[in-house]
Amino acid sequence: MNGWLVFWLCWAAVFVVGEGIALARTAPGDTLSEQVWRWLRVDPGRTPLSSPLARWPSYVVGALLVWLLGHFLLGWWT
Repeated sequence: MNGWLVFWLCWAAVFVVGEGIALARTAPGDTLSEQVWRWLRVDPGRTPLSSPLARWPSYVVGALLVWLLGHFLLGWWT
C-alpha cells in the first residue's frame, strides 16, 4: 500500500462521511448535488440564464464530466 492509495481512500472516506451527514440533516443546500446546482444556478423555478457567457460554469462542469467519463471508462487522456 503506497501513500497515494492511502490519500485517495482518506479522501473518499471524508466525502462519504460528509455527504452522509448532509443527507441525514436534510437541510437545503447541504449535499454536494445541491451545492453544484447552486453554483450552476440550476433551479426549477428560476428563469435560465440567457447569455452563453453567464453559463460558463455549466460548460466547465459539462466538459469535466465528459472527460471523467472518457478517462475512467475508456482510458482517454491518460
